[in-house]
Amino acid sequence: MDGAGVCAGAVGGAGAPAPPAVLARAAGVGALAGLAGASATAVSQRVERAVTGRPASYVAGRTLLLLAGRSPGDDERPAAATAAMRVGTSVALGALRGVWRASGLVVVRATVAQTLTRIIVDQTLENATGAGAPPRTWRRGEGVVEVLHAAVDAIATGLVVENLVDPVLESRRGTASH
Repeated sequence: MDGAGVCAGAVGGAGAPAPPAVLARAAGVGALAGLAGASATAVSQRVERAVTGRPASYVAGRTLLLLAGRSPGDDERPAAATAAMRVGTSVALGALRGVWRASGLVVVRATVAQTLTRIIVDQTLENATGAGAPPRTWRRGEGVVEVLHAAVDAIATGLVVENLVDPVLESRRGTASH
């Protein structure tokens, strides 16, 4: 980045921002990057449904309504709640992605971590609320589609984060993890 990124500057150097400020800035940039991820995912979902003929899913929206204390039926199609849940999750994970980047978790590892975290968050909330079916009960191929959409979100978010947040909090203590 050569100092061009939002979080440029060496930790501990003269005039460098303190770690809390770096993390807050990185989280903010990441949250905005999450909007790019949500947009890319929405497009990928439309394309996937056009190709596969799969119907739109409203499980995310029913999950949000359940978390808000409502009791939607399985036949309810809460489009606004579905969009809000998907975007909200992308923004939250984008903020985390920004923090990861500032801390030195970059590119491929961060993309894999974000993809897996997205699936885990979605499945935890959907199963805990009773809105979704456990993945082991899904039809063949459903898991692949879920992973692909989560990866699209992570890749799009990462493209923004990687260009706007520098890994200035990355530890320089050596080469061992212990």
